[in-house]
Amino acid sequence: MKKIDAHKAAMKRFETMINTADSDIAKELVADDAPFFTPASPTPLYGGEGYLSVVHWMRRSFPDVQWKLEEMVAEENVVAVRWTLSGTHKGEFMGTPATGKHISTSVMNFYYFNDEGKITNDIAAEGMIGILRGIGALG
Repeated sequence: MKKIDAHKAAMKRFETMINTADSDIAKELVADDAPFFTPASPTPLYGGEGYLSVVHWMRRSFPDVQWKLEEMVAEENVVAVRWTLSGTHKGEFMGTPATGKHISTSVMNFYYFNDEGKITNDIAAEGMIGILRGIGALG
């Protein structure tokens, strides 16, 4: 399997990982020293467990949160993914009390892979704006 095809296949498994919070898949797909930056933590979170801590953080506010991989483009060691994130706002999120609103927003991420085929970095576009707008925290 070509490297690009392997990275695309990994992203399909990654979709399963974030929707099920499967720590075994996280260990398989994410390098232990991969840093992730998020509003959930003032310092970077590392590895598969660090990435899943972001998933758990989201689930505290949106218990039914799901990410759907809509499309991806891969080149060498980078995969760009457009996700649809959806869920119901049932818990406080970044200072906004639960509204009960169902949201659906597009999120764009770039994933970087090492030579072993593991994710080493995730650069996210401003999907947070769509979430905040969806729950009524922004005008």
